[in-house]
Amino acid sequence: MHDDTVDRTTNGSGPLCKLRFSEITKLDAAAKHRLRERFRGEKVPTLQEAVEESIKHQLTIYFDVKGHPDEAAATLKDLYKKHPVLYNTSVVCSFEPKVIYRMRQADPGVVTALTHRPWSLSRLGDGTPRFDAAWKHHWHQVLDVLLDWAHHHVLWHLCGVSAFLVQKNFISQDYVQYWADRGVEVVAWTVNTAVEKQYYQELLKVNYITDSLREDCDPHY
Repeated sequence: MHDDTVDRTTNGSGPLCKLRFSEITKLDAAAKHRLRERFRGEKVPTLQEAVEESIKHQLTIYFDVKGHPDEAAATLKDLYKKHPVLYNTSVVCSFEPKVIYRMRQADPGVVTALTHRPWSLSRLGDGTPRFDAAWKHHWHQVLDVLLDWAHHHVLWHLCGVSAFLVQKNFISQDYVQYWADRGVEVVAWTVNTAVEKQYYQELLKVNYITDSLREDCDPHY
């Protein structure tokens, strides 16, 4: 699951951490998808099921880890041992540097990436402030500056990443070159229109994450 709750992506409601797995398996994972009529009744897969399906279709997997560094590293380490093909077909990525650091400790052979969006501590993806209080907003802006500097000068090297996943609006030719000089690939997210895809693929020559390969989708931040 991507979110902390099941509300946005299923026909259920409530925090994910409050639901038992037996309850999650009863949810319709296609209920709010644009192709819901075609995939009505689709179940939420386990991590194991999702990985096996992706391997079957020869897909590249981005394991987007939201937290719990130690548990995530241990789980993924076992998964890579069970499916060695993942070493060449997947990337473990996270906004949290500790997740990547722990993953590299657990298994240095795993390809890893840091995910970053400038001003993510003080602003939401659409640019609106996270906090109403001015002092809190400005304090988090200071933290954003420090975090951005750390990502680009310390954390990428400390964590030993091979790629840097960045919100698309902050990527330029100079930015791609900055990371190329350090042997790190840039991946843009989330690129949802044909015009954008052409720009990132043909002009900037970077990979991108999208909600659909075949059609234009709503903007996603």
